[in-house]
Amino acid sequence: MQVTPEKQVTPQDWDARVSALTGKLPERLRRAVDWLREPSRFWIRLLAAILFILGGIFAILPVLGLWMLPVGLALLSQDVPALKVPLEHAARWLERVWARLAAAWHRRFGSSKRP
Repeated sequence: MQVTPEKQVTPQDWDARVSALTGKLPERLRRAVDWLREPSRFWIRLLAAILFILGGIFAILPVLGLWMLPVGLALLSQDVPALKVPLEHAARWLERVWARLAAAWHRRFGSSKRP
């Protein structure tokens, strides 16, 4: 996926990111996500999104965690297009931060490739 400048972020960028990530999932999980993203599954998707968001809010409890919050927001973005651009901005920011952290790690400790 080609990264475009921040000013040109569109909802279609988020849709492309979700499709690309979905394609990397194991077959069974990919089918479940594709099923959930179908337009006719609105109420199920809404309930799942709310449960994930609530689970993310209660991250101090075992099993629940902050990982649930972005999953819930991503599900919700299927029906609330206004969330797509902010989520795409957040994803790009995370990619930049991750790249900087990885570069700093490699500078400090060298390559993680093992012989």
